[in-house]
Amino acid sequence: MRVVVQRSKESNVVINNKVYNKIDKGLVILVCFTDGDTIKDIEYIVKKIINLRIFNDENGKMNKSILDIGGSILSISQFTLYADTKNGNRPSYTKAMNGIEATKLYDLFNEKLNEHVKTYPGIFGSDMQVNITNDGPVTIIIES
Repeated sequence: MRVVVQRSKESNVVINNKVYNKIDKGLVILVCFTDGDTIKDIEYIVKKIINLRIFNDENGKMNKSILDIGGSILSISQFTLYADTKNGNRPSYTKAMNGIEATKLYDLFNEKLNEHVKTYPGIFGSDMQVNITNDGPVTIIIES
């Protein structure tokens, strides 16, 4: 499991030319699953995300988590995070989990996040335009 975590001032996901979901201050999570990922991977990543201290405290030091600031999460499935570019110029996506299994894990991932922080998903497999106002910018990659 691989996620890209971006601290955001405001972000949204547009599907079929309509804003599907949006957040104000919080995190944008781009997530991809690979074969062998399980509930244990999801639990590990969720714990990391909700406790990641990447928001500024009153002294301007990154010392607060999403829980501390009361922010929300925009969660976007993105199979291209497992792109393999070692051979040639056309990426291979064979390391990304198949859609049927990945959809189940994506839904479970969002449910687990939502137990702690209000989480707004995209639609798995949809053509989405994600507009991110990256705050900082702060971008972290986490793998299980």
